[in-house]
Amino acid sequence: MTAPAANLRINPDRLWDSLMEMARIGPGIAGGNNRQTLTDEDGEGRHLFRRWCEAAGMTMGVDEIGNMFATRPGEDPDALPVYMGSHLDTQPTGGKYDGVLGVLGALEAVRTMNDLGVRTKHPIVVVNWTNEEGTRFAPAMLASGVFAGRHTLDWALDRVDAKGKRFGDELERIGWKGDEPVGARKMHALFELHIEQGPILEAEGKDIGVVTHGQGLRWIECTITGKESHTGSTPMPMRRNAGRGLALVTELVHEIAMKHQPNAVGAIGHIDVYPNSRNIIPGRVVFTVDMRTHRLDTLNAMVDELMERAPKLCAGIDVAFEAQIVGQFDPPAFDEVCVGRVRDAAERLGYSHRDIVSGAGHDACWINDIAPTAMIMCPCVDGLSHNEAEEISKDWAAAGTDVLLHAVLETAEVVG
Repeated sequence: MTAPAANLRINPDRLWDSLMEMARIGPGIAGGNNRQTLTDEDGEGRHLFRRWCEAAGMTMGVDEIGNMFATRPGEDPDALPVYMGSHLDTQPTGGKYDGVLGVLGALEAVRTMNDLGVRTKHPIVVVNWTNEEGTRFAPAMLASGVFAGRHTLDWALDRVDAKGKRFGDELERIGWKGDEPVGARKMHALFELHIEQGPILEAEGKDIGVVTHGQGLRWIECTITGKESHTGSTPMPMRRNAGRGLALVTELVHEIAMKHQPNAVGAIGHIDVYPNSRNIIPGRVVFTVDMRTHRLDTLNAMVDELMERAPKLCAGIDVAFEAQIVGQFDPPAFDEVCVGRVRDAAERLGYSHRDIVSGAGHDACWINDIAPTAMIMCPCVDGLSHNEAEEISKDWAAAGTDVLLHAVLETAEVVG
């Protein structure tokens, strides 16, 4: 299998113009985007993407959960397609690049193939996965999860948003419910380009992150129960303060994560305090611990330590601790051959690079269950993402897309 020539590059200006044009759909209030899944804005973005794909000579297919698949034919009609893409939906206060770079970078790769008359043995498919963000309809990576068999279609279509609107009804309302069975398509491989959503690449001056693993995740919902009482009249030795238990467990989570460095993280995000009054000692606190790392044995050890030590800490101050795992997925190790092609492409093109573990979930993490998969990351300013101030440079976007182009062409096998 011959590697593409090192002088094969995408058109950076065309890619950047496409990113900026898509960003005009669903503008945020502070320079970013609010194009949440299955909103009118999502529908408008999908229409623009379809027009661009069809103008590039691709045919569009849509499955029953709204995943979009734009196909560039290969020379061998029996060869399985090589997929590349990400998602177009955003957070309510999202940036212009999270997900979108992966979709429009893939489109730019196809446009470059067309410009240069490049033919491949395998067909190439650009994909836009529905509801990666999971903000409006939980969970995240919903449609790729159905595609990979992690969820059933009926369960996904019955998800409801905060206003009680059903996923399946909203999908039909915006006109993007297709007729393809979800998951019927077979893949030769999949590549996903994404911004890092972290600070490592920028801090180290690296152009490309070669993603070797995704992080596994455990969400542990914890309840600490004490006794509500007056903050002014309850003597300190007689208090059963659930809030103090929260403080102890917060420090414990940090300690456990630090013990397993590098690439292990832990924090408490969502917290509900009851009765949440200024002059009442909390009688109950419900919160979620988020633990992540790329090694399954380490992840399990972190959770086990929390479950063993937290009840003892709480018992020591006369409050009760209960916990249950409410969200989980095991860490994916991406395909070594596909990862190698990403690394080789960065080398061939002269881009600085390093191996990296993805700290966030991505559609590629689910597709990794069913097909050889790899991810490419480019830096983002200050590691900021899920924020309207999210920013990347044109050069970073171009470098990531160049690597995507080369890795995909080597996998799809250039003809002639």
